[in-house]
Amino acid sequence: MDVMNWKQLLSAKRWGYESRQVDDQHDARSEFQRDYDRLIFSSPFRRLQNKTQVFPLPGSVFVHNRLTHSLEVASVGRSLGRIFYNEMRRANPEIDNEIPYLQEVGNIVSAACLSHDLGNPAFGHSGEAAISNYFTDGIGVEFKDQVTPAEWADLTHFEGNANALRILTHPFAGKDEHGFALTYTTLAAIVKYPCAAIDGHDKNTHHRKKYGFFKSEEPVFEKIAQALGLIKDADVQTGYKRHPLVYLVEAADDICYNIIDLEDAHRLGILSYEQVERLLLPVCRDDQLEGRLKKLADFDSRISLLRAKAINTLIMSCAKVFAENQDALLRGQFGQPLMAAVDVDLVNAMRAIEQVSVEKIYNAQSVVQIEVAGYKVMNGLLEEFIPAYLKQERTKYDTKLLALMPQQFYTQRQDTYAKIRSVLDFVSGMTDLYAVELYRKIKGISFPSLD
Repeated sequence: MDVMNWKQLLSAKRWGYESRQVDDQHDARSEFQRDYDRLIFSSPFRRLQNKTQVFPLPGSVFVHNRLTHSLEVASVGRSLGRIFYNEMRRANPEIDNEIPYLQEVGNIVSAACLSHDLGNPAFGHSGEAAISNYFTDGIGVEFKDQVTPAEWADLTHFEGNANALRILTHPFAGKDEHGFALTYTTLAAIVKYPCAAIDGHDKNTHHRKKYGFFKSEEPVFEKIAQALGLIKDADVQTGYKRHPLVYLVEAADDICYNIIDLEDAHRLGILSYEQVERLLLPVCRDDQLEGRLKKLADFDSRISLLRAKAINTLIMSCAKVFAENQDALLRGQFGQPLMAAVDVDLVNAMRAIEQVSVEKIYNAQSVVQIEVAGYKVMNGLLEEFIPAYLKQERTKYDTKLLALMPQQFYTQRQDTYAKIRSVLDFVSGMTDLYAVELYRKIKGISFPSLD
């Protein structure tokens, strides 16, 4: 039976610079710390500050956006990776000599966490749905016969995770032809569903619930998977079993959004302090905590303490599951998120949080309003730009409209799929604010300032 191994899975080989020699011994930063820094200073990462996490932005009350969420996920991910490394070193004091990059797992997971939402469009999941539905129920249906079934599968199921891999590796016009040139391991660690769209959407198989790369990036992931020794998924044509570090990235994301959405809901008055306390206390597992909470007069401070304790409990529990299931993880046989495999009391506590989140938070009026508005905006932009870019003979309006699309998103290829993908690169990269402003100007709802 195939088994992955950490020595091959942890590679400093860099996308587009595979032949370059690595010498971490004389550099201030390791190759994986470089990955983290490249992401922090990048434009796509900065744009996350104006992309909706759950609640509308901006507002007089601070709530999380995609950028603050990603930073917090990266912090949790670093802790998960570091705990795993410490456990491995405790079990084998010679591990650093046998697997030199194992000590970098915290940095690798942290970098992957930074980029896990990089491909999400404006307006959260509503933006993804709008892009998909443009092709399934909108005027985009007319392009079905112009693309292959595999290409149509990813157009009709836009996936932010797959878009992140494209952003990081695609040679956009005028940009570095190697994309972000991240290490193979960091790139593999962000792909939660390592298959193409045509093989995804299997609700009974955790690593194929969705998909992780567009048809255009299939050769990219294939190259990364083979270099790292990922196990081929025998049940589908394009699939692989996950890189084990994906589970830590996934756990960091699960921990943060489950807990922190409660904090935001309290700030906005959607949930009372008593409701949040009742949900988080069973997760905290600290017998002294109630006494400490009573000493704090400020409710926000109390919730901050509850949040910190809950996250710590979940980090330790998920790290334990990861360490105890090494064999299954390396054989590609671990078929659930780490959060689903913690002890039953924690699982039940998290289910209670999820139930309240769905009922009270994700269906709150302000959340639904931004989803509906965002859906209209994203769909409206696609209705304008895609037909204009695909036309062989463009009208004057088409030419003027396409002048609004930066040159980096243009493609030299002439096939329909490549051109559609280029427009999706442009529209999916927009912030909430930019998408709304551009939509209003194109539709004549507002006019540019003449000042």
